[in-house]
Amino acid sequence: MQFIDKVKIKLKAGNGGNGIVAFRHEKYNPFGGPMGGDGGDGASIIFKVDTNKNTLLDLRYLKIIKGDNGEDGKTNNMYGRSSEDIIVKVPLGSIVKDLKTGEIIADLNQIDDEVVICKGGKGGKGNRHYATSRNSAPEKAQLGESGEEKEVEVELKLLADVGLVGLPSVGKSTILSVVSNAKPEIADYPFTTLVPQLGLVKVDDSSFVMADLPGLIEGASMGKGLGHDFLKHIERCRLILHVLDMGNSPIEDYEIINNELKSYPGNLDQRPQIVLANKMDLDNANENLRLFKEKYPDVLIYETIGIINEGLKPVLYKIVEMLKEIPAFPLYDQNISKQKAYYTYVAPSEFEIFNEGNGIFRIESEKIIRLFERTNLKNEDSALSFSRTLSKMKVDEALKAKGCKNGDRVFIKDYSFEFIEDDEEDFV
Repeated sequence: MQFIDKVKIKLKAGNGGNGIVAFRHEKYNPFGGPMGGDGGDGASIIFKVDTNKNTLLDLRYLKIIKGDNGEDGKTNNMYGRSSEDIIVKVPLGSIVKDLKTGEIIADLNQIDDEVVICKGGKGGKGNRHYATSRNSAPEKAQLGESGEEKEVEVELKLLADVGLVGLPSVGKSTILSVVSNAKPEIADYPFTTLVPQLGLVKVDDSSFVMADLPGLIEGASMGKGLGHDFLKHIERCRLILHVLDMGNSPIEDYEIINNELKSYPGNLDQRPQIVLANKMDLDNANENLRLFKEKYPDVLIYETIGIINEGLKPVLYKIVEMLKEIPAFPLYDQNISKQKAYYTYVAPSEFEIFNEGNGIFRIESEKIIRLFERTNLKNEDSALSFSRTLSKMKVDEALKAKGCKNGDRVFIKDYSFEFIEDDEEDFV
């Protein structure tokens, strides 16, 4: 299976259905009153963890995911049908980022995580909601709300407890194959591991996940070789298992890898390390080990021969012992909300007025835009209600303070209104 760990995709939640204007008409009940039903809600787009997935391949060739719109309301107070939410299944460890703002929307690092990424629009209210003692036959209904729209980047950062690092051909894949259920490709040439490999390691009644990452080379943190694309997968690891080929130049190799971990943004050099002195069956291995211990006497190191599974059992017990004490390393400072299959409304900020010159003004406000989108301006009652709402919010006063005068144009999104200074209404 092709390993894909980063994709960009557009998301568009469904719009809410419109409420309608309708009246009850029966032979013996000519004044039955308003009976316009509400519109249905649009489909939300929800990302959900699927533990059977380990790649973003399913999203690789999708340009856009669109939710269905809610149905318009019906007569006889009947609701329009709400659309079914879209569930997008992603691997454990997926991160969703808003490309416009750079904000991390969700970090799906728990098995049961599911997050609303784009909320579907609410259905509009039918005219039955607007009946009053003074107006028993209202001619206005509410339009459906627009669904949220985002362009996001989905990035997979593997969720493993232990990460195997080292230069190419030091024996990482071999070690993973003998201690876990993983079956990586193994050969005597560099870069046999082209994608990260995960394996479950069982030690008595304990277990942990180990990741074999493609071999690093000097300059990997700057984009050289294969390692740059996969260093990010170490970010979630709580413990690093640093494998050295004791038949080569272990001191130099050790320093190269640690320099790359330090250079990569993500505090990788702060992870606890266990060093494996691998290939101890080679002729010069003992002398190289002596020189290494002489230069780094405080490094926790184990002698192993990975190909015959010699010396690895004590390492596994040590890993289990250390993992009990090592906390998870947070990837981000900010608190990322975990929204289940429901939407937590965040109150919009206050409106802003911008004087763009030449008698042109612009209103920026999430609340006003949401209200505007749900107003049928072709209906006089709805248009007047919208104007009164802006007056109550003191939008007219703010416009005047910015220099807005009679006849100037006021924009909300791409729509313009003529400003008329009046005691009652200020927009037409």
